[in-house]
Amino acid sequence: MEPLTITTPALLFSAVSLILLAYTNRFLAYAQIVRNLYAEYKKGNNDVLLDQIKNLRTRLYLTRAMQIFGVLSLFFSVVSMFFIYINQPIFGTSFFSLGMLGLIISLGLSVWEIQISVKALELHLKDMEE
Repeated sequence: MEPLTITTPALLFSAVSLILLAYTNRFLAYAQIVRNLYAEYKKGNNDVLLDQIKNLRTRLYLTRAMQIFGVLSLFFSVVSMFFIYINQPIFGTSFFSLGMLGLIISLGLSVWEIQISVKALELHLKDMEE
């Protein structure tokens, strides 16, 4: 196996930065949806609206977890680069592994959140069909 160089963890920077940007945009969209649901709820609630609120709460918590693991991935990559820089390759490799694990978890949570988002849209479609 080739030794880990400082450029290897640096490769995660662009990927993680773009992912965090996408997560932030998703979060901002959810904030707008919450404001709209609040206005609808004040007018009068129904079962579909309550299901949407429950669904959205789950999606918000997942998005928060996605962001946390994405940031941890970036953090561990920086720590990895530091250890490689000070010539501690074992620690550098360990922290790089943690960074990749954080990214994997973040992406897995993203897939889960997408599945829940589809269910939310299905609620709207089902409501319109009835």
